Amino acid sequence: MNAAPTVLDAQISRRSADGRCGLLVSVRDETEAREALAGGATIVDVKEPGRGPLGAAASDVTARIAAVVGRRTPWTLAGGELRDGVAAIHDHVGRTIALLDGDGLPPAAAKAGLAGTAAGDWRSLLAAFKAGLPAGIESVAVAYADWDRAGSPPPVEVIAAAVAAGYRVLLADTFDKSGPPVVSDAESVRRVGDWIARARRGGMRVVLAGNLTLEALPAAVACGPDVVAVRSAACVGGRSGTVCGKLVRRLDKLCGLPGADPAAPAFDRQAPGAGT
Repeated sequence: MNAAPTVLDAQISRRSADGRCGLLVSVRDETEAREALAGGATIVDVKEPGRGPLGAAASDVTARIAAVVGRRTPWTLAGGELRDGVAAIHDHVGRTIALLDGDGLPPAAAKAGLAGTAAGDWRSLLAAFKAGLPAGIESVAVAYADWDRAGSPPPVEVIAAAVAAGYRVLLADTFDKSGPPVVSDAESVRRVGDWIARARRGGMRVVLAGNLTLEALPAAVACGPDVVAVRSAACVGGRSGTVCGKLVRRLDKLCGLPGADPAAPAFDRQAPGAGT
Protein backbone atom coordinates (compact mmCIF):
# COMPACT_ATOMS: atom_id res chain seq x y z
CA MET A 1 0.00 0.00 0.00
CA ASN A 2 1.64 3.23 -1.15
CA ALA A 3 -0.21 5.88 0.87
CA ALA A 4 0.43 6.64 4.54
CA PRO A 5 -0.64 3.78 6.83
CA THR A 6 -4.06 4.15 8.44
CA VAL A 7 -5.19 2.93 11.87
CA LEU A 8 -6.72 -0.10 10.18
CA ASP A 9 -3.57 -0.87 8.22
CA ALA A 10 -1.41 -0.59 11.34
CA GLN A 11 -3.63 -3.04 13.22
CA ILE A 12 -3.55 -5.56 10.37
CA SER A 13 0.22 -5.20 10.07
CA ARG A 14 0.68 -6.00 13.76
CA ARG A 15 -1.25 -9.25 13.35
CA SER A 16 0.67 -10.15 10.20
CA ALA A 17 3.96 -9.57 12.01
CA ASP A 18 2.84 -12.15 14.57
CA GLY A 19 2.09 -14.62 11.78
CA ARG A 20 -1.65 -14.41 12.35
CA CYS A 21 -4.67 -13.51 10.29
CA GLY A 22 -6.81 -10.72 11.72
CA LEU A 23 -10.33 -11.45 13.01
CA LEU A 24 -13.23 -9.05 12.36
CA VAL A 25 -16.42 -9.68 14.32
CA SER A 26 -19.67 -7.97 13.35
CA VAL A 27 -21.82 -6.73 16.25
CA ARG A 28 -25.22 -5.09 16.53
CA ASP A 29 -25.14 -3.56 20.04
CA GLU A 30 -22.92 -2.64 22.98
CA THR A 31 -23.24 -6.02 24.71
CA GLU A 32 -22.06 -7.83 21.61
CA ALA A 33 -19.17 -5.37 21.26
CA ARG A 34 -17.99 -6.23 24.77
CA GLU A 35 -18.16 -9.93 23.97
CA ALA A 36 -16.19 -9.45 20.75
CA LEU A 37 -13.50 -7.49 22.60
CA ALA A 38 -13.34 -10.08 25.39
CA GLY A 39 -12.81 -12.81 22.81
CA GLY A 40 -9.91 -11.00 21.17
CA ALA A 41 -11.43 -9.53 18.01
CA THR A 42 -8.88 -7.58 15.97
CA ILE A 43 -11.57 -5.35 14.45
CA VAL A 44 -15.12 -4.69 15.66
CA ASP A 45 -17.56 -4.15 12.80
CA VAL A 46 -20.95 -2.52 13.33
CA LYS A 47 -23.92 -3.72 11.30
CA GLU A 48 -27.59 -4.61 11.67
CA PRO A 49 -27.92 -8.17 10.30
CA GLY A 50 -31.68 -7.84 9.98
CA ARG A 51 -31.18 -5.26 7.21
CA GLY A 52 -29.18 -7.39 4.79
CA PRO A 53 -25.60 -8.63 4.40
CA LEU A 54 -24.19 -5.12 5.01
CA GLY A 55 -27.14 -3.61 6.85
CA ALA A 56 -26.44 -0.26 8.51
CA ALA A 57 -27.13 0.00 12.24
CA ALA A 58 -28.83 3.16 13.50
CA SER A 59 -26.43 6.06 14.03
CA ASP A 60 -27.10 6.31 17.77
CA VAL A 61 -26.54 2.58 18.23
CA THR A 62 -23.32 2.80 16.23
CA ALA A 63 -22.05 5.72 18.31
CA ARG A 64 -22.72 3.82 21.56
CA ILE A 65 -20.79 0.83 20.25
CA ALA A 66 -17.92 3.14 19.31
CA ALA A 67 -17.83 4.38 22.90
CA VAL A 68 -17.57 0.80 24.17
CA VAL A 69 -14.73 0.00 21.77
CA GLY A 70 -12.93 3.26 22.53
CA ARG A 71 -9.26 3.09 21.62
CA ARG A 72 -8.85 -0.63 22.26
CA THR A 73 -9.09 -1.69 18.64
CA PRO A 74 -10.32 -0.22 15.33
CA TRP A 75 -14.00 -0.39 14.48
CA THR A 76 -15.68 -0.31 11.09
CA LEU A 77 -19.11 0.54 9.77
CA ALA A 78 -21.43 -1.21 7.31
CA GLY A 79 -23.43 1.20 5.17
CA GLY A 80 -25.76 -1.01 3.13
CA GLU A 81 -25.79 -1.03 -0.68
CA LEU A 82 -24.59 1.77 -2.96
CA ARG A 83 -27.74 1.43 -5.08
CA ASP A 84 -29.70 2.90 -2.18
CA GLY A 85 -27.84 6.20 -2.45
CA VAL A 86 -24.22 7.15 -1.92
CA ALA A 87 -25.21 10.47 -0.37
CA ALA A 88 -27.44 8.71 2.17
CA ILE A 89 -24.53 6.50 3.25
CA HIS A 90 -22.27 9.52 3.61
CA ASP A 91 -24.98 11.23 5.68
CA HIS A 92 -25.18 8.16 7.93
CA VAL A 93 -21.43 8.25 8.51
CA GLY A 94 -21.61 11.97 9.27
CA ARG A 95 -24.50 11.58 11.73
CA THR A 96 -22.64 8.80 13.52
CA ILE A 97 -19.48 10.88 13.89
CA ALA A 98 -21.53 13.82 15.20
CA LEU A 99 -22.95 11.59 17.95
CA LEU A 100 -19.59 10.30 19.19
CA ASP A 101 -18.68 11.25 22.74
CA GLY A 102 -15.23 11.79 24.19
CA ASP A 103 -14.45 8.05 24.30
CA GLY A 104 -15.55 7.32 20.75
CA LEU A 105 -13.27 7.46 17.73
CA PRO A 106 -14.54 7.70 14.12
CA PRO A 107 -14.73 4.44 12.19
CA ALA A 108 -11.45 3.20 10.75
CA ALA A 109 -13.31 2.14 7.60
CA ALA A 110 -16.74 2.10 5.96
CA LYS A 111 -18.11 -0.34 3.42
CA ALA A 112 -21.10 -0.61 1.10
CA GLY A 113 -22.03 -3.27 -1.43
CA LEU A 114 -22.79 -3.26 -5.14
CA ALA A 115 -25.89 -5.47 -5.12
CA GLY A 116 -28.31 -4.67 -7.92
CA THR A 117 -25.88 -2.43 -9.81
CA ALA A 118 -24.43 -4.78 -12.44
CA ALA A 119 -26.51 -3.27 -15.24
CA GLY A 120 -25.77 0.33 -14.23
CA ASP A 121 -22.81 2.67 -13.83
CA TRP A 122 -21.48 0.94 -10.73
CA ARG A 123 -17.93 2.19 -11.26
CA SER A 124 -19.14 5.75 -10.74
CA LEU A 125 -20.89 4.70 -7.53
CA LEU A 126 -17.69 3.08 -6.32
CA ALA A 127 -15.67 6.21 -7.04
CA ALA A 128 -18.26 8.52 -5.46
CA PHE A 129 -18.43 6.47 -2.28
CA LYS A 130 -14.68 6.72 -1.78
CA ALA A 131 -14.51 10.41 -2.67
CA GLY A 132 -17.20 11.46 -0.19
CA LEU A 133 -15.97 9.76 2.98
CA PRO A 134 -14.34 11.99 5.62
CA ALA A 135 -10.55 12.05 5.73
CA GLY A 136 -9.06 9.21 7.77
CA ILE A 137 -11.89 6.75 7.09
CA GLU A 138 -10.80 3.94 4.78
CA SER A 139 -13.21 3.08 1.96
CA VAL A 140 -13.79 -0.65 1.45
CA ALA A 141 -14.76 -2.09 -1.93
CA VAL A 142 -17.11 -5.07 -1.70
CA ALA A 143 -17.04 -8.02 -4.11
CA TYR A 144 -19.87 -10.53 -3.72
CA ALA A 145 -18.80 -14.12 -4.39
CA ASP A 146 -22.41 -14.92 -5.39
CA TRP A 147 -22.55 -11.92 -7.73
CA ASP A 148 -25.16 -13.56 -9.97
CA ARG A 149 -27.58 -13.83 -7.05
CA ALA A 150 -26.71 -10.34 -5.82
CA GLY A 151 -27.04 -8.72 -9.24
CA SER A 152 -23.60 -7.20 -8.69
CA PRO A 153 -20.56 -7.06 -10.97
CA PRO A 154 -18.19 -10.07 -10.88
CA PRO A 155 -15.39 -9.87 -8.31
CA VAL A 156 -12.66 -9.72 -10.96
CA GLU A 157 -14.25 -6.57 -12.38
CA VAL A 158 -14.81 -5.04 -8.93
CA ILE A 159 -11.17 -5.61 -8.01
CA ALA A 160 -9.90 -3.99 -11.21
CA ALA A 161 -12.20 -0.99 -10.77
CA ALA A 162 -11.35 -0.62 -7.09
CA VAL A 163 -7.61 -0.63 -7.80
CA ALA A 164 -8.11 1.98 -10.54
CA ALA A 165 -10.15 4.15 -8.13
CA GLY A 166 -7.47 4.01 -5.44
CA TYR A 167 -9.16 1.68 -2.97
CA ARG A 168 -6.81 0.03 -0.48
CA VAL A 169 -9.13 -2.56 1.08
CA LEU A 170 -11.30 -5.26 -0.51
CA LEU A 171 -14.03 -7.22 1.24
CA ALA A 172 -14.90 -10.51 -0.47
CA ASP A 173 -18.26 -11.58 0.94
CA THR A 174 -21.49 -13.40 0.13
CA PHE A 175 -24.81 -11.65 -0.49
CA ASP A 176 -27.01 -14.64 0.34
CA LYS A 177 -26.47 -15.49 3.99
CA SER A 178 -28.45 -18.72 3.73
CA GLY A 179 -25.97 -20.34 1.36
CA PRO A 180 -22.75 -22.31 1.91
CA PRO A 181 -19.49 -20.76 3.15
CA VAL A 182 -17.55 -18.74 0.58
CA VAL A 183 -14.92 -21.50 0.75
CA SER A 184 -16.86 -24.75 0.69
CA ASP A 185 -14.89 -26.93 -1.75
CA ALA A 186 -11.64 -27.06 -3.72
CA GLU A 187 -13.05 -25.01 -6.60
CA SER A 188 -14.29 -22.20 -4.37
CA VAL A 189 -11.01 -21.90 -2.44
CA ARG A 190 -9.07 -21.70 -5.72
CA ARG A 191 -11.44 -19.00 -6.95
CA VAL A 192 -11.17 -17.01 -3.72
CA GLY A 193 -7.40 -17.41 -3.74
CA ASP A 194 -7.29 -15.91 -7.22
CA TRP A 195 -9.32 -12.87 -6.10
CA ILE A 196 -7.01 -12.34 -3.14
CA ALA A 197 -3.93 -12.57 -5.37
CA ARG A 198 -5.40 -10.06 -7.85
CA ALA A 199 -6.23 -7.60 -5.06
CA ARG A 200 -2.78 -7.97 -3.54
CA ARG A 201 -1.11 -7.25 -6.87
CA GLY A 202 -3.14 -4.03 -6.92
CA GLY A 203 -1.82 -3.04 -3.49
CA MET A 204 -4.99 -3.90 -1.56
CA ARG A 205 -5.54 -5.48 1.82
CA VAL A 206 -8.15 -8.26 1.73
CA VAL A 207 -10.89 -9.14 4.21
CA LEU A 208 -12.60 -12.48 3.57
CA ALA A 209 -16.15 -13.07 4.80
CA GLY A 210 -19.15 -15.05 3.65
CA ASN A 211 -21.02 -17.51 5.90
CA LEU A 212 -17.77 -18.68 7.46
CA THR A 213 -18.18 -21.39 10.10
CA LEU A 214 -15.70 -22.83 12.59
CA GLU A 215 -15.20 -25.72 10.18
CA ALA A 216 -14.61 -23.46 7.18
CA LEU A 217 -12.30 -20.99 8.91
CA PRO A 218 -9.03 -22.96 8.42
CA ALA A 219 -9.68 -23.11 4.67
CA ALA A 220 -10.45 -19.38 4.65
CA VAL A 221 -7.24 -18.56 6.55
CA ALA A 222 -5.24 -20.78 4.17
CA CYS A 223 -6.43 -18.66 1.22
CA GLY A 224 -4.22 -15.88 2.59
CA PRO A 225 -6.50 -12.93 3.45
CA ASP A 226 -5.27 -10.27 5.84
CA VAL A 227 -8.47 -10.57 7.89
CA VAL A 228 -11.32 -13.06 8.14
CA ALA A 229 -14.73 -11.65 9.06
CA VAL A 230 -17.52 -13.45 10.88
CA ARG A 231 -20.86 -13.00 12.54
CA SER A 232 -22.82 -16.28 12.53
CA ALA A 233 -19.83 -18.33 13.71
CA ALA A 234 -19.33 -15.94 16.64
CA CYS A 235 -22.98 -16.06 17.72
CA VAL A 236 -25.05 -18.33 19.89
CA GLY A 237 -28.12 -18.86 17.73
CA GLY A 238 -26.56 -18.04 14.35
CA ARG A 239 -26.56 -14.76 12.46
CA SER A 240 -29.64 -13.41 14.26
CA GLY A 241 -28.37 -14.61 17.63
CA THR A 242 -25.92 -13.03 20.05
CA VAL A 243 -22.13 -12.71 19.83
CA CYS A 244 -20.38 -14.88 22.43
CA GLY A 245 -16.87 -14.12 23.71
CA LYS A 246 -16.01 -17.81 24.07
CA LEU A 247 -16.85 -18.46 20.42
CA VAL A 248 -14.84 -15.42 19.35
CA ARG A 249 -11.88 -16.79 21.31
CA ARG A 250 -12.14 -20.15 19.52
CA LEU A 251 -12.24 -18.40 16.17
CA ASP A 252 -9.26 -16.24 17.08
CA LYS A 253 -7.20 -19.34 17.86
CA LEU A 254 -7.95 -20.69 14.37
CA CYS A 255 -6.59 -17.46 12.88
CA GLY A 256 -3.16 -18.56 14.05
CA LEU A 257 -3.22 -21.96 12.37
CA PRO A 258 -0.31 -22.63 10.01
CA GLY A 259 -1.35 -22.26 6.37
CA ALA A 260 -2.72 -25.44 4.82
CA ASP A 261 -3.00 -26.23 1.13
CA PRO A 262 -5.87 -23.93 0.09
CA ALA A 263 -6.70 -26.22 -2.84
CA ALA A 264 -7.48 -29.16 -0.53
CA PRO A 265 -11.15 -29.82 0.29
CA ALA A 266 -12.29 -27.80 3.29
CA PHE A 267 -13.73 -30.91 4.97
CA ASP A 268 -10.20 -32.36 5.20
CA ARG A 269 -9.21 -29.53 7.56
CA GLN A 270 -12.24 -29.21 9.81
CA ALA A 271 -11.61 -27.68 13.20
CA PRO A 272 -13.11 -29.29 16.31
CA GLY A 273 -16.58 -28.13 17.17
CA ALA A 274 -19.70 -27.35 15.21
CA GLY A 275 -20.30 -24.18 13.29
CA THR A 276 -23.27 -21.92 13.78
